[in-house]
Amino acid sequence: MTDAYLGIDIGSISTKGVIIDESRTIVARAYLWTEGNPAEAARRVVSELASQIDRDEVRVRAVGTTGSARRLVGAMTGATMIKNEITAHAVGTTYLHPDVRTILEIGGQDSKIICVENGVAIDYAMNTLCAAGTGAFLSSQAHRLGVEVEEFGEIALSSSKPANIAARCTVFAESDLVHKIQVGYAREDIIAGLCRAVATNYLNNVGKGKAIAAPVVFQGGVSKNVGVVKAFEDELGMPVTVDADGHLMGAFGVALLAADDAERPSGRGRNAGVGSAATEAGRRGAFSPDETGRPAFNFDELGTFEFATREVECQKCSNHCEIICVYRDRDLIDSWGNRCEKGEIKAK
Repeated sequence: MTDAYLGIDIGSISTKGVIIDESRTIVARAYLWTEGNPAEAARRVVSELASQIDRDEVRVRAVGTTGSARRLVGAMTGATMIKNEITAHAVGTTYLHPDVRTILEIGGQDSKIICVENGVAIDYAMNTLCAAGTGAFLSSQAHRLGVEVEEFGEIALSSSKPANIAARCTVFAESDLVHKIQVGYAREDIIAGLCRAVATNYLNNVGKGKAIAAPVVFQGGVSKNVGVVKAFEDELGMPVTVDADGHLMGAFGVALLAADDAERPSGRGRNAGVGSAATEAGRRGAFSPDETGRPAFNFDELGTFEFATREVECQKCSNHCEIICVYRDRDLIDSWGNRCEKGEIKAK
């Protein structure tokens, strides 16, 4: 029987999941659209992962979550490790590429840069206001051009003279795109120009003021676009590595963290760093003893529960904290958002 560990990365556009074994090898992987419902997306990812393993031979001993809905899905799955995306991506990337110095990541609606020194993240930045350097921007422009976004990269590589697309923000970029179409620019030149605009927008905003040193690893869904990869290499003047599982790196990183924590003697969950998020109430619903008596993740039970969230405004002090409560069926299993003890709402 193989001990395994589950990692889930819940983003606004996509939800990713991996299962790793004791040797830290990915044995199952899933990538699905979130579709505005992170709880249901997490269920679908877990179901997809379950279909890829022999559940009589592989037992998941711990779960980790990251991404924008990490607290919610962490409560649902009884996660013992809930970490932010910066930590998860840095851990996963440095495990696979120990010499990495710069991590570029572009997802559906956000992007980030992580600077690494001696295997440790020392600086980072994330996009704030502009979405011109994200996957959602490319998808919308692909729709405008009548091209599948998956075809963008190869089409861009066929261009000999990329169009100069204004990349300061989404509004300017879209306006410039329409103008280029109207004056008759070749489609491949426009697409190549959009790929270059994504790279330059990223470097001028997210990467502004950061020392981008080689080796550079590019990840996130947009890293699968060879046109954007080439644009980064041209702009940086250095090779850019794209890992085959780069779009899953957040899930992989948090799975590694969950595995390391679970394997520490009497340490399950003690390093989650999330306060009350990894509650025993949540674990009782997601984990049950197997024939060896050890807790194992129950893939089937997750689909039988109804999960709901409710927002409560605390009136016990001047902070008026907005506290998020998560219920499994009708039982409170977790809460967060309070800034003092007066607003603490405890699960049973």
